[in-house]
Amino acid sequence: MARRRRDPVEANADPSEDLYEIADWEPRSVLDRFAHWLYYVSLRAIRWLTVLLAILILGLQILFGSLGAIGDQPVVAGMALLSAVPALALAAYIWYADVTTQEPLTLLVGTFLLGVLFAGFAGFLNVFIGVPVQAIGSGFGLFPPAGQFFFFFLVVGPVEESVKLLAVRLYAFRDDRFDAVIDGAVYGAAAGLGFATIENALYISQNTEIVGGTFRAIGESSGITAIRALAGPGHVIYSAFAGYYLGLAKFNPREAGPIVLKGLLIASIIHAMYNTLASPVTFIISEVYNVDYLVAFFGFVVVYDSVFGFVLVRKLRAYRQAYSRAHETDDGPQYRAEETEFES
Repeated sequence: MARRRRDPVEANADPSEDLYEIADWEPRSVLDRFAHWLYYVSLRAIRWLTVLLAILILGLQILFGSLGAIGDQPVVAGMALLSAVPALALAAYIWYADVTTQEPLTLLVGTFLLGVLFAGFAGFLNVFIGVPVQAIGSGFGLFPPAGQFFFFFLVVGPVEESVKLLAVRLYAFRDDRFDAVIDGAVYGAAAGLGFATIENALYISQNTEIVGGTFRAIGESSGITAIRALAGPGHVIYSAFAGYYLGLAKFNPREAGPIVLKGLLIASIIHAMYNTLASPVTFIISEVYNVDYLVAFFGFVVVYDSVFGFVLVRKLRAYRQAYSRAHETDDGPQYRAEETEFES
């Protein structure tokens, strides 16, 4: 835990001396209390406005966008839920890897729902920022691959990982039950699962043409469902990395900013590399080995996610081992969370 820095007057003064507004402060006057109240009310208002805006965006997508098909066509809804199963399994494993305390269902569900809601922010920003970035990066159409590269690394990766981390920071992070570094990975995975679920639903509903009844719908949606099911676990891995470093920042408040930024950089780069490599590598595998595109994509995803999933598992395992060493006593395992000052 970081110790609070003290002014030289406060550090050397008589403990009984009143240093109000000299080297110390507490809300005493009417203006003090008003400023204190206004600050915390403003923080709460910003948080609630953020959530309400996300709800509004999701509502518009349902009413006027492709998400409306989910309510009208049960097949599409079923395919969307099915596509989230691999991501759910991975998130469940990360939850199981938390050796400290069992995370409460309210925080997990709340983080999942915020991950669903905040996906709308990513969709908006990817278009608003992404179009000019792609145009500039490609030299206004002279070299399109460069535009895609800049789009993935400067927009999609940073934007999507930031909104998923915001889903953790806005709710679970502020709760006292977020009481260990590894909790960040658990809640990051929950946010990634929520994000992947709604993103899968969007892709499936946008790419499924409901014509001629249920069997036609299944045929149209099965391919995109399989692809999205393979893509979903990646979101869990990326945001689990970012969440882990958010947890590390909570218990190292003096270096919180750089720690959080490191986690975002790791998650964003892994995410952007996936988006950049997926199509060309899959095409090469398909052509070289003369296999179906979906089979080649499956091979690419399994290898890619396995590499970074292994790195994540090693990080979680290192925490588990350190926890076991630190809390083994003659009377059995002991656990106590330290209070920190990283709050805003």
